[in-house]
Amino acid sequence: MYLTRFRINTARSGARRLLASPHRLHGAVNMAFPDVLPRDGEGPRVLWRVDASAAARADLFIVSPDRPDLTHLVEQAGWPHSDQPGWTTFAYEEFLDRLTVGSVWAFRLTANPVHHIRKEGDAEGARTKRTAHVTPRHQIDWLLARQERAGFEIVRTPPEQQLTERGHEHRVVVHTRQPLRFRKGTPDRSSRHDVRLTRVTFDGHLRITDLDVFRRTLTHGLGKGKAYGCGLMTLAPALAS
Repeated sequence: MYLTRFRINTARSGARRLLASPHRLHGAVNMAFPDVLPRDGEGPRVLWRVDASAAARADLFIVSPDRPDLTHLVEQAGWPHSDQPGWTTFAYEEFLDRLTVGSVWAFRLTANPVHHIRKEGDAEGARTKRTAHVTPRHQIDWLLARQERAGFEIVRTPPEQQLTERGHEHRVVVHTRQPLRFRKGTPDRSSRHDVRLTRVTFDGHLRITDLDVFRRTLTHGLGKGKAYGCGLMTLAPALAS
């Protein structure tokens, strides 16, 4: 497994086109590998996420079973005349092997929190429809409902600190909510349709509870919309507080 970080040159028109369409960026990420990996859920898959900052900086993170070649992205959305390669790839397996049950980590996760509902007026027994959660409280509840099955638990905020942290019972916040709508077509352009999803980014602290399951979460992703920049969780050392 490999973890790759690529800095996107947001001043380039090619970069702006990619950032405006998760479908295009998904295709560009896939082009980093000579063979398209199966997505049957049995093995690790290619996951990606874009982290943007207020300083017009954007970084593309990729977790993948194979080492990617991002030369085409450098040419389209990087600094092709720089002496630097444009991306950095780390041996992710070594990091995964050092994880331990009970250890606490800061995490970032971009996900697509959804639920299935029947709308008012639907006939009894009608199929439910997938709908995005729209409030931070419901989005956090979506994550909390999946933590045990994903091999971790969100760290609870001590009662004496809940007042200063706006009453949050858990150390997690939603800091980005991005409704997306884009066109998706077949390679031969014989059909096209609209795709709508809401990407939400969580920052917080977690504790590992099941090592094997948690490693699978990091390499298989969490939730829906993985092809469009959702599902990838990354970790950083948790600072003492």
